[in-house]
Amino acid sequence: MFLRKYIRGLGRWFKYQYLLLTRAKGGAAIVAMGFSIGLAIEMFTLPTFGLAFFLIFPLVYLLRASLAAALIGFVFGKIIYIPVAFLNAKVGGLLVPDRFDEWLAVLPHWIGKALAVNAKLIAGGIVDGAILAAVLYMPLKYVLELFARKRTERRKMRRDQLALVLKETNR
Repeated sequence: MFLRKYIRGLGRWFKYQYLLLTRAKGGAAIVAMGFSIGLAIEMFTLPTFGLAFFLIFPLVYLLRASLAAALIGFVFGKIIYIPVAFLNAKVGGLLVPDRFDEWLAVLPHWIGKALAVNAKLIAGGIVDGAILAAVLYMPLKYVLELFARKRTERRKMRRDQLALVLKETNR
């Protein structure tokens, strides 16, 4: 009994959060920007042992984006990360020089080792994440604007129908 109420309440909470996102102040651009930030950051979070996650907060603040949308984009990035990781390594291989290990001698051993192992994934993830974010920003913004327009049209139709009903009853 309790579990059923909890699950129903959780479903209502998700619907409420969805409505908050679709009706966000500033519109579709803020939501699309947040999603793009979260997606871009996720593409190089895994090789940085999760520390890149903390970049979401200042980027959302600086670019005036939606934090909720950024977290959704981050989760979406986690879902698609495994297939994209291969591409990240290939792009990173083109960017990172072969003698990269020698340049890391000035860092503490454990940091140098972690960067050396993951340098290709980090570099490729930054480039691929930025490209993915830029490519998905416009379609997502367009879809969100489309939903907003349809909602406005439905509300206008309901308002017009109500006005007709009230007009008929007043005769």
